[in-house]
Amino acid sequence: MAPHSRPRRLATAALTAAFVVLVAACAPAHPNSIFHNHTDFNRDVGHLFDILIGLGSFVFLFVETILVVTLIKFRKREGQPAPVHVHGNTKLEILWTAIPAVILAVIAVPTVRTIFKTEAPATADALQVTVTGHQWWWEFQYPQYGITTANELYLPIGRKVNFTLRTADVIHSFWVPELGGKRDLISNHTNYLWFTPDSVTEDVFNGFCAEFCGTSHANMRFKVFTVKPAEFAAWAAHQEQPAVSLIPDTTKAKPGVVAATMPAPTMQVAQAAPATESFVSFPRADIPKYAVPETPIPAGMTFDQSLKGDPVEGQKLISAPTSMCLACHTIKGNPMMQAVLGPNLTHVATRTTIAGGLYPNDAQHLELWIKNARVMKPGVIMNTLGAGQIDPMTGKPTDVGKLTDQQIADIVAYLQTLK
Repeated sequence: MAPHSRPRRLATAALTAAFVVLVAACAPAHPNSIFHNHTDFNRDVGHLFDILIGLGSFVFLFVETILVVTLIKFRKREGQPAPVHVHGNTKLEILWTAIPAVILAVIAVPTVRTIFKTEAPATADALQVTVTGHQWWWEFQYPQYGITTANELYLPIGRKVNFTLRTADVIHSFWVPELGGKRDLISNHTNYLWFTPDSVTEDVFNGFCAEFCGTSHANMRFKVFTVKPAEFAAWAAHQEQPAVSLIPDTTKAKPGVVAATMPAPTMQVAQAAPATESFVSFPRADIPKYAVPETPIPAGMTFDQSLKGDPVEGQKLISAPTSMCLACHTIKGNPMMQAVLGPNLTHVATRTTIAGGLYPNDAQHLELWIKNARVMKPGVIMNTLGAGQIDPMTGKPTDVGKLTDQQIADIVAYLQTLK
């Protein structure tokens, strides 16, 4: 082996890595970068980062310059006598103690100021959002509006938002890189985070769980939509409304009909009032590509796409006393659907994703999700409901639900009416 081959290989590898980093840095967009001044939180933390990286770079260059000069000036040379041993230099020791102390003092002032500002309670006029992390999806509650939704967060531009962060199980971490964060959700403890999306337009941002929380940690995502205040008000007004029943209310007495002979009131569902504005949800056509999930469908998952679902039959199936759906989900206005174990489904058709942000919210993915959620997303608590499906957690055919493809198509048709 040539004596200089190893340094040459190392130099080639270093140049290749530097080139890759340079090319990546020249990309036109960085949708998940923290270096965006979209909120007051980002600006404060970004300013502190600039100070730290600036002083750190200065110290690095200063120390490395002295090191290189020393290596060159005092390198071993032929014929030179052995160097004289130095047993201490009080002035030098004081100097190299004082300089780091001064640098740390300079760093401490903006650091403490930023910590106190970002950890201070939000002002009383802030929009309140309670964030609950589940394995593996996000629940968002707006207590000022009486709204509960899942995996999609709507924020009005220019208004401070205070997040109350809790977990239903293990430790999670709430993080929206472009807006600010991250902060942990800890069992038996409530954390808080606030910021104001004041330097953005109507846009979509990716959110993540940034603390390992189990099998599908990497699949625990959510979307943040920043919209105009008027659009947020219209969205909130619509979300407050109950779902619309597709089944005629047969509980009202008709002239000449004895009440005792009327059908049982099994599906009396409140009618939704129209939203005050036309804005119901963020237009799907305006969602940037980086915010559209492209998770491939697991191998072996099939569904008869020729089937046409009946939403009325779907509502009957999902609300029946024997339905597995009513054991976990809420549909506001449907007295049979009051559980809180799974995501609130009241306006599920207005959401752009399902399965904790893992798949697009369309008929194909929703059908496969209901058929075998545990294949679509490992480790989820949702039961395998498709007839003849093998539950990957038990390795046995499912013993609950046992829904045919037609029944699943009916349920999906109904869920797609919940707008």
